[in-house]
Amino acid sequence: MYGAILGDMIGSPYEFDRGAKTKDFPFFDKGATYTDDSVMTIAVAEALMRACGMKVIDDEKATKDLLVDMMHKWGRKYPNSGYGGRFRTWLHNNEREPYNSWGNGSAMRVAAAGWLFDDLETTRRIARWTSEVTHNHPEGVKGAEATAAAIWLARHGSSKEEIRDLVIKVFGYDLSRTCDEIRPGYHHVESCQETVPEAITAFLEGSDFEDVIRTAVSLGGDCDTLTCIAGSIAEAFYGVPDELKAECEKRLPDDMAEMLRKFYGRIE
Repeated sequence: MYGAILGDMIGSPYEFDRGAKTKDFPFFDKGATYTDDSVMTIAVAEALMRACGMKVIDDEKATKDLLVDMMHKWGRKYPNSGYGGRFRTWLHNNEREPYNSWGNGSAMRVAAAGWLFDDLETTRRIARWTSEVTHNHPEGVKGAEATAAAIWLARHGSSKEEIRDLVIKVFGYDLSRTCDEIRPGYHHVESCQETVPEAITAFLEGSDFEDVIRTAVSLGGDCDTLTCIAGSIAEAFYGVPDELKAECEKRLPDDMAEMLRKFYGRIE
């Protein structure tokens, strides 16, 4: 959660190909702020915590209803956070049906699913549900499942090679390119299929939490979301330094910071 939100904040000034495609940049640029990625990460976390607390987490309809409710709640509370056009319509029209999106929004908000459950099968199932309430296209679902699976594996001590192998074998993502090969031609794109593999590659190449963030930002593209995804996996693998956690909370509204602390109170 910290990793996802920090990735969102740190990547936000460089979205829409506004960065110089370098790892050498101010870690918290003056424009660094939370966006829809963080708002929806918090929304999913609250929904899943409520589902667990109400003991309905195995009930697909009940859990999906909570997910929709919390996305509506948080999204309408922070309406100007940079939502994509179709999601904004879904949000403000109070819609409850999915719209077959393969956008990377499903992967950016899924971090909580990677932390709350004891087994990979449950993690993938819940990640799938968090996607399907809006992003029910197979690519949207795959992006959420792959991200949550990588987080689960990382926090259970899997090596980067094991994480890479599972992502390739189970989800079919091409992870053969290095970041140096991706970077020159990479551009702003909001699909899971052209964001999640690049984010996972940035994680695989990074040497610590900060280096993963810098590597992800250096790729460009939909930089806040790509770095959000990479950061969510990096946290599970490396942890997040305390000073960055403090900086993260300082830059969030009080209610979002409180929900973040509540989440860690549950998993620690």
